[in-house]
Amino acid sequence: MHKDHVTLTVPAKSEFAKTVRMTAAALVARTSMSYDDVEDVRMAAEEAFVYAVETLPVESEVRFDFAVSDDSLEIDVALGSEMPASDDDDAEASAAYAVFILESVCDEYEFASDENGAHLHLVKRAGSGDAD
Repeated sequence: MHKDHVTLTVPAKSEFAKTVRMTAAALVARTSMSYDDVEDVRMAAEEAFVYAVETLPVESEVRFDFAVSDDSLEIDVALGSEMPASDDDDAEASAAYAVFILESVCDEYEFASDENGAHLHLVKRAGSGDAD
């Protein structure tokens, strides 16, 4: 299956959340996904961005790598050189909220670390959010 790849890099500043959300919506509109699926992707992209902004150092950039096919959208979000770790209760609550949202709107999500650093990988497939 052919996938088109798009990379978006924005400053890690809250005012760029709309840019990320609208880019994700424009890309997922190229798939066969329903309106509800598009809304799920918009929410997932924004939540991933907010999580990245909260975990990256000040003056950082957030890189989103999108892979678009006819029936899915994958999003990989760079989170820095290593997995964020914090003893801060607010940060832990924010991370838990992000997981709750991502579980609700994505078919797959994974926080991982590899030779390229820490990242968040999200997948949304067409029809996965439709009611029976």
